[in-house]
Amino acid sequence: MKETPDTSSNPKEPLESSEKPIIPLNTPTIPTDQIGSSSIISSLAQIDTFRGIEFSNYLGSNSKKPPITDQSIRKTLNEIYKLTAYKSAIVYVSSQSNQLELRLILPNGQPIFKSIPVSRETVLKTARTFSNQIRSPQNLEDTQYKENGRQLYKWLIAPLESQLEAEGINTLVFSMDTGLRTLPLAALYDGKKFLVERYSLGLIPSLSLTDTRYVNIKNSKVLAMGASTFPNSNQQPLPAVPMELDLIINQNNWQGKSFLNENFTVNNLTSQRHQHQFSIVHLATHGEFQTAGSDQSYIQFWDQKLRLNQLRNLKLNQPPVELLVLSACTTAVGDEKAELGFAGLAVQAGVKSALASLWYVSDAGTLGLMNTFYQALSTSPIKAEALRQAQLGMLQGKVRLEQGYLINETGTNTAKIPLPPEIASRGNVNLSHPFYWAGFTLIGSPW
Repeated sequence: MKETPDTSSNPKEPLESSEKPIIPLNTPTIPTDQIGSSSIISSLAQIDTFRGIEFSNYLGSNSKKPPITDQSIRKTLNEIYKLTAYKSAIVYVSSQSNQLELRLILPNGQPIFKSIPVSRETVLKTARTFSNQIRSPQNLEDTQYKENGRQLYKWLIAPLESQLEAEGINTLVFSMDTGLRTLPLAALYDGKKFLVERYSLGLIPSLSLTDTRYVNIKNSKVLAMGASTFPNSNQQPLPAVPMELDLIINQNNWQGKSFLNENFTVNNLTSQRHQHQFSIVHLATHGEFQTAGSDQSYIQFWDQKLRLNQLRNLKLNQPPVELLVLSACTTAVGDEKAELGFAGLAVQAGVKSALASLWYVSDAGTLGLMNTFYQALSTSPIKAEALRQAQLGMLQGKVRLEQGYLINETGTNTAKIPLPPEIASRGNVNLSHPFYWAGFTLIGSPW
């Protein structure tokens, strides 16, 4: 199977990193010997507060949470570690006009600040090119993205590697600056491995807007809904959706209910939520985060488009939903408003975590990832690790479409599931290219 969408390549030459601290937010540069942890903590709180206001203004919400502190973050990270055995770190990325700034918060010790002398224009241009190369590969053997992926790794990850390794970190949570919120972090490349091979990953709008309380969801009930055809709109059919819903509820042994096509309505969703406690809501349908903003971005139901600014009407916070999954959405690259909608999805929906894709992967690829994700979610202590296991299964060729079957070799036994005729007729599909797995992003709490 070949896919040949167009893209452009504009790789950048590597730039060396520098550890000379520079205080952000347009304040004067302070000499290295005058920098202290209190300055880093102060700037962290400012950045987090600013991002909280930025998202709240865009989403039309009113966040009155107190500012974060170094102590409160470390306490949260240590509590998560005790409950899950997963050691997390939080990275704030800020792109100033002439430097990239990284602030790393670890479970123990003082925050770490690094600056890299590269312009914002260069970083954003490289990020856009990298994203477009992955979401629109020339073909499924295309590796053009690796050069830009390696450059972004050198800027965003390499300056922090020694601290991450010394602390035994296995989960990275990013709060990204404008222009970087739709970066497929899982596909950053160190020359030998992708970032997802080293860490489970998450994206937060800001820590003050994130519900960090841990709840084990292994025994949760799932409300799975979706549509395979859209007779009332011009949306493309999604022939794999019936199988996707069946795999979640029946094949992966999650308790819950599923509803397809004409039963996939806003009224039915709210009705089912009133009748039962569903901690996971899965929507297998088209969704778009548009450049025009939250009143144009939408999730497609059977009978209507639910606009992003109407998401709160679903009252997914009453009672709270731990995880919202959108399995076939797409996001405009490099557009500030589309980024805010995507990265703020969990906040806007009133859920703790959301899983969504940066681009429409294909129903075949989505089917492979979702089946493996729910399988991993039943055993993984945190959601981000379940996503990582699903992505690794595809990357390593253990999850693939072969001879009319969905093959899943990630468990103790090989699963061989017959595909719908519309999918089987496309032939074998190798899902290892990051086009198929790198766009899926966990937003909000990774735990």
